Amino acid sequence: MHAFCYDGSVRSKSSPRFSLSAQTNSFGPQRVLTPARLLAMVLCWLSLAPALAAGPAALGTHDWADLGAAQQSLSASESLLYYEDAGNTLTVNDVSDEAHAQQFRPAGTFGSEVNFGYSRSTYWLALPLRVAADAPARWLLEIGFPSLDSVEAYVADPSKAGEYTRLAAGDLQPFAERPFAHRNLVFPVTLAAGAEQILYLKVRSAGTLTIPVTLWQPDALHHHDQASYALFSLYYGMLLALLLYNLLLFLSVREPVFIAYVAFVASMAVGQASLNGFGNQFLWPASPAWGNIALPLGNAAAGFFGALFTRLFLGTRRHFPKLDRLILAMAGLFALAALTPLMPFAASYQAAAVFTTLTGLAFSGVAVGGGVYCFVKGHPGARYFLIAWTLLLIGVAILSLRNLGWVPTNDFTTHAMQIGSALEVLLLSFALADRINSMRREQERLAAETLAAREQLVATLQRSEQELESRVTERTRALETANVALRKKEEELEYLARHDPLTGLANRVMLGDRIASAIARARRSKRAVGVLVADLDGFKAINDAHGHVIGDQMLKAVSARLKACVRETDTVARLGGDEFVLVLEELQDLGDAARIAGKLVETTSWPVNLTHGSLQVSVSVGLAFFPRDATEPNALLKHADNSMYIAKSAGRNRWHAASGI
Repeated sequence: MHAFCYDGSVRSKSSPRFSLSAQTNSFGPQRVLTPARLLAMVLCWLSLAPALAAGPAALGTHDWADLGAAQQSLSASESLLYYEDAGNTLTVNDVSDEAHAQQFRPAGTFGSEVNFGYSRSTYWLALPLRVAADAPARWLLEIGFPSLDSVEAYVADPSKAGEYTRLAAGDLQPFAERPFAHRNLVFPVTLAAGAEQILYLKVRSAGTLTIPVTLWQPDALHHHDQASYALFSLYYGMLLALLLYNLLLFLSVREPVFIAYVAFVASMAVGQASLNGFGNQFLWPASPAWGNIALPLGNAAAGFFGALFTRLFLGTRRHFPKLDRLILAMAGLFALAALTPLMPFAASYQAAAVFTTLTGLAFSGVAVGGGVYCFVKGHPGARYFLIAWTLLLIGVAILSLRNLGWVPTNDFTTHAMQIGSALEVLLLSFALADRINSMRREQERLAAETLAAREQLVATLQRSEQELESRVTERTRALETANVALRKKEEELEYLARHDPLTGLANRVMLGDRIASAIARARRSKRAVGVLVADLDGFKAINDAHGHVIGDQMLKAVSARLKACVRETDTVARLGGDEFVLVLEELQDLGDAARIAGKLVETTSWPVNLTHGSLQVSVSVGLAFFPRDATEPNALLKHADNSMYIAKSAGRNRWHAASGI
């Protein structure tokens, strides 16, 4: 990259406001300090003098970010400039004029993302780009912090001077309204090759204003997502596994500490899902109001249940009353923080975020201190507990300092709490297991003492044995119930693995088994097997015009009609979209398959009564037979599929057999 000097000239709105002159172009590639170079440097310094005298708000020099032909991504933090709009009144035309352009400042530093902490101002970011002549035109601009309330991207329209294309995203709008479907805030932009231009971003948020900006080629972003999604799947998979495991333990032993742990992990998962953008994308895409408060509310709830878990696990009410009162006070603060985002006043979200951050930092310290005290006192499980909360404290401290803008923002500081929380929930599960082992050892010790005094306490021992037998019976019954539930869940999962979740028809896996079985039986009985591939005509238009909900209703109705046209022993499968396959076994006459195909064409074309009225589609059907057309399942499907396309080419709403009937 080259260094440039701001020339202070006045330009039209269609040209870049950060008008720069390249020193390398003026002086050539040599590094020798010639008189001409020295004179140019003096002139550049003199042109900078008014800006330097005006204080830090006046830009001196700034590099353009270069985009080359082979470049796949650009981390833009070091090249970003920012302007704080404290009154929240400026437009893109305002900030791109000459007067405001001179007040932009560098936003990022080397190795650190842009982070303004908590602020009620609107921030304008400018990214000056020099695009090579052979560079790709299509790019994806990613803001890697999905909890921002509102981000607007402005791209200059090269055909209309002074006009910009506006793209908007944020967690205050439904996910479907985003310009690009992604967990982060992503904007598709088109850059003019061989030109210098500036991208503007308008950012405002009640939460922390962390703004990591990256330009991606689409394929590069896809490959980057592969690795990050794999790590996130491990994280959430671990949370889910530990949650279910301890939920089953609670159902087994009925100890409140286990359900407190489950609630703690579930709340943390909600907060992290909101922070990482997965909540807005997959869990509540049409509920931006909830998505906006899920992060502080989830974190506050995690703190509340974490405090209850600490109290129950360490037994502070019984053994450490002073520490117990402190933990209860912290739980009350977390409850207040959880209610704050629901308050009607405007600053409730930001107040909740800051309050939760500071309370979480303080409670982590209290938990670590309590863990040290209980470890010294020999409390069972305190060792794992202490290590777990120490790791979370470190993660919370780093994230809190990052949220407040006191430490640099990078991948480590952004995900510090996530790393700490993953280790914490795992170690707390170990602590619970250690607690169970300690309880078991204690029971064994008590049993030994009871046996030693058996002659004096025969009656008491008999009653204890009866009580113990009753408890064992109850717990065995609970475990049996849990096992039944697990077996039922396994049966449900097995069904889902072999059936289409929308229509209940066989899926591709089950279809392959059914065709192979049908061919095997047909070889033994010397009969034929018919395979019909049916594809709906005009379904895409219905889906596009009326939405996926109506499209799903249409698919269900068509599926029911297809099943009604065949025998119970035949197979109807959905391969995906609007494509279906029917397997007709034990055919004595190929004409039976032709009659069924005609029946499919007829019944499918009948109008379907849906939520928003009556709609109608048709179907094109292709037929192939074993052994006449093919002897292998894949070849048989291919012949039927080719026949279906012949039926479509012939005008649709008809059927065609591979070799005729």
